[in-house]
Amino acid sequence: MSIAENIAAIRTRIASAAARVGRDPEAVSLMAVSKTHPAESIRQAYEAGQRLFGENRVQEFFGKHDALGDLARARFHLIGHLQSNKATRAVELFSGIDSVDSLKLAERLNAAGAQAGKTVAVLIEMNVGGEQAKSGIPLDSPELGAILTAAPRLTNLDICGLMTVPPFTQDSEGARPFFRALRDLRHRIAAYDLPRVSMTELSMGMSHDFEVAVEEGSTCVRIGTAIFGARDHSA
Repeated sequence: MSIAENIAAIRTRIASAAARVGRDPEAVSLMAVSKTHPAESIRQAYEAGQRLFGENRVQEFFGKHDALGDLARARFHLIGHLQSNKATRAVELFSGIDSVDSLKLAERLNAAGAQAGKTVAVLIEMNVGGEQAKSGIPLDSPELGAILTAAPRLTNLDICGLMTVPPFTQDSEGARPFFRALRDLRHRIAAYDLPRVSMTELSMGMSHDFEVAVEEGSTCVRIGTAIFGARDHSA
């Protein structure tokens, strides 16, 4: 199947999953995860109507950026771990940073946003499975509270919600409790009505488990392999 056919099939599956739990499928954004894939594949997805894309590394996307400059309505988000010393370049390249996992990084992004004269949309990445090999804030870490408490002074950030990558399971149902944990955390944070914290976004679900994520309240699913095919890790 072509990239355009894959996108259409994914959108149909999103709509079916939303219908099963009485959700509006329009409330779920599809992010095409284009990391390791060439600019031409991104262009094909754009021509098929896709507008939201996710990239994993600042330097990799910098190499594609110029070739995609004419895609005026495309939005690119950074979804991979970001080192704080690359915050300035990330703010220049991306319309959103979906992987904030420390107060230090939030502060660097805020400073970079102020320098660039822009407000940066960010998601806080949570490590719901407590996996040491993964980035993100563990559920029992005080780092989340530190970021939320600092939000009023981070005036060049819009903290829009949460993101997670749950532990991989062969059966997509295995991800359900982790998605529920993130959804419940989002609800608890939203109940405090914190300044400069909106909690409208819940980014969870990938190619193998996105339908379960939609059933559990995801507002953005991040799909790579099911759209672009297997990754070229040599890139």
